[in-house]
Amino acid sequence: MSKRDYYEVLGVSKTATDDEIKKAYRKMALKYHPDKNPGDKEAEEKFKEAAEAYDVLSNADKRARYDQFGHSMGGQQGFGGFGGGGFSMEDIFSQFGDIFGGRFSGQWGGATGGRGRRVNRGSDLRIKVKLTLEEISKGASKTLKIPTLVKCEHCEGTGAKDGKAFSTCSTCNGTGTVVHTQNTFLGPMQSTSTCPSCNGEGKIITERCSHCNGEGVNRQETTVSFNIPAGVADGMILTVRGKGNAPRHGGINGDLLVVIEEVAHPDLIRDGNDVIYNLMLDIPTATLGGSVEVPTITGKARVKIAPGTQPGKVLRLRGKGLPSTEGYGTGDELINIMVYIPENLNSEEKAIFERLQTSENIKPNENTKNRIFSKLRHIFE
Repeated sequence: MSKRDYYEVLGVSKTATDDEIKKAYRKMALKYHPDKNPGDKEAEEKFKEAAEAYDVLSNADKRARYDQFGHSMGGQQGFGGFGGGGFSMEDIFSQFGDIFGGRFSGQWGGATGGRGRRVNRGSDLRIKVKLTLEEISKGASKTLKIPTLVKCEHCEGTGAKDGKAFSTCSTCNGTGTVVHTQNTFLGPMQSTSTCPSCNGEGKIITERCSHCNGEGVNRQETTVSFNIPAGVADGMILTVRGKGNAPRHGGINGDLLVVIEEVAHPDLIRDGNDVIYNLMLDIPTATLGGSVEVPTITGKARVKIAPGTQPGKVLRLRGKGLPSTEGYGTGDELINIMVYIPENLNSEEKAIFERLQTSENIKPNENTKNRIFSKLRHIFE
């Protein structure tokens, strides 16, 4: 089943402000929250769908790419990323738990207390990956070694000696949150916040792990493999879920953000999914016609030059461009014809041109000039 439009999911217009999007998501999240709909799979799916829509529309960069490319987002998905899998319920509560304002407990580890505690999330990593046009045309698989914070294997990421040296936090009694009561003109009002003593973990380390000094993480070089889809463009950001830094004292890893850096081709110029090649012809070939070899993304091709080919004429090699990230076909290679006017002639060559100068076929007439200028108009516009 195809995904619904994110704006439709949240019930907002495409011109909605950030505040309108946040309010719409909060309304949907509260309506379909699992605590209000226990055991209701349909409500759970709508809860996830709303979170996915909010993840994209609440981020200016993601929203711009969604508006331009749709659900493919130019190679980057909403929650799924091109790493696949999507966010779990735990991820949703960790990312957006503050939206619920403490009204629900967060069965899957939300930001509020009750049955669950705040889930730590590691920081994201950002790397640049250079791609040639050939790699972009086919897609690429990359394996890189990246310095990353990883879970300490001696304490299982807890930061406590042997992963066991804990005591229950006396401030929150292990819930990870504290309740505040405030008297208002409407009567006593309660709110919850993260416990300041244990930072929402519900427990206190009594003896630190000596291998990570109680942090729960160590820095090491990690090998990460991922696929880059065909058709990506310079500046696009692709997300590999869960391949970022591990958090202190356990939780879920951050993401690896892969920024695409397009390597300039020595001969071809990218224009969307098309590529442009400026072909410089000599006067005899442009006049008499012939066959010339031109570079393409994946190699070379021969093109036929018709007699009397004029500067500004564009030849098209269909399907020799780049694929669309949306899967809507492939661009073309556009060959822009230019004609070289010789700058230094010897006496024999000069004599030939002087003889040709008197020929009426050499001189353009009004129809020819109008035809050529109409073809060149797009250059000046």
